[in-house]
Amino acid sequence: MTNQENRTASNHWRSTFGFIAAAAGSAVGLGNIWKFPYITGQNGGGTFVLFYLLCIVFLGFPIMVAEVMVGKISQSSPVRAYSRLSNQSRLWQVVGSIGVITGFVILSYYSVVAGWTLHYLFLSITKGFPQGSQPEAYADLFTSLYQSVRLNIWWHTVFMGITTVIVLRGVRGGIERVAEWGMIALFGLLVGLAIYSSTLPGFPTSLEFVFGQSAKFTWSSALEALGHAFFSLSLGMGAMLTYGSYLQRRDNIVTTCTAIAIADTTVAIGACLILFPITFSVGLEPAAGPGLVFINIPLALLQLPFGQIWLLVFFLLLSLAALTSAISLLEVPTAFLIDSLGWSRSMAASCCAALIYLLGFPSAVSGGEGFWGEGLKQILGMTWFDTVDYLASNWLLPLGGIGISLFVGWRLTYQQRKQELGSLPWLYSILVFLIRWLIPVAIVLVMLHALGVL
Repeated sequence: MTNQENRTASNHWRSTFGFIAAAAGSAVGLGNIWKFPYITGQNGGGTFVLFYLLCIVFLGFPIMVAEVMVGKISQSSPVRAYSRLSNQSRLWQVVGSIGVITGFVILSYYSVVAGWTLHYLFLSITKGFPQGSQPEAYADLFTSLYQSVRLNIWWHTVFMGITTVIVLRGVRGGIERVAEWGMIALFGLLVGLAIYSSTLPGFPTSLEFVFGQSAKFTWSSALEALGHAFFSLSLGMGAMLTYGSYLQRRDNIVTTCTAIAIADTTVAIGACLILFPITFSVGLEPAAGPGLVFINIPLALLQLPFGQIWLLVFFLLLSLAALTSAISLLEVPTAFLIDSLGWSRSMAASCCAALIYLLGFPSAVSGGEGFWGEGLKQILGMTWFDTVDYLASNWLLPLGGIGISLFVGWRLTYQQRKQELGSLPWLYSILVFLIRWLIPVAIVLVMLHALGVL
């Protein structure tokens, strides 16, 4: 029996658009709409954005192609994919296991952050934001949310519940259907907000800031752009490999990955052209850090015409982006249990969701005075939330990225790579060079920077 025959029709995407929507949804998350604008602000805009785009082309795109390729050829989830294509090598199975563990760990705390977006969406609906234009009131609102054990656990529960229900419905009935409608809605909301932002007095200043030269750009900025280009595409965590395993044999990897990278980058740049005009129009600073979305945006929008409506639209956009990414993170360990242990989808998804939900509790209470917050901070210098984020971002994701690049570049056969990439010989040569040589070096640089060596 071939790899292709091991998957039934219900375990493949109904259409190429379904895969693009699901994979783009995985890539388009809080990293694009929340993190990218604030790190762009901190690094001065223009030059940082240009370097980020170059990193997407020469780093992010090739590694995405590599990861999807392994999934498509093997028709398996991460651990089984590496096992099948390496003749049951234990070393490569460990690399696959890193992807499963990474998705598991990231979703445990990502769900807590996503819960913040749901809380702010709720406040937008109920008009629960502070009255007036005092920044301190909005800062206090976010601080009280971060420190509230009750609210964090409640919204963590709600978000994980929604995510689990979707994954339980399967590849076609749940993930693909939600991704298609979710991405259409997400881009619709993005366009609507962008049109609104273009009418604000701060829009010309924002264009100059995002696309002009930056005096703040440094070596550290370059490494941050490189790292974000890699992580914003959901690479190194098994998501693209798992989604790639649901592709049909006829699907073209290069074409679909191009569409995903364009969609992801469009959202990241679009988020800047939404947030910065709003910020500049009321005289706030673009380098506000993580508080840009949860403090500056509510404060700014509620001072602008029709701000209440657009605030609701913005947090609906943010919640959708968080959900489409979370679905892919839960699907990775779910697919592993289905493939490796023969479990049913309902059992696999339910068990994974329950364990991730429980693992998320320490992150949900990290803002409080207890052991997982201030107690652990006195021991390690970081809360539990900060610790698992550091572990995933600085160790698990880079190791997964290096693993996939070395595997595709050196372990896959020439025939396997050529079968998927051989339609354009010149492109094949460029991609293989980047995957073999440039990407491992670039990821090592990111790791060294994160560890404070560079």
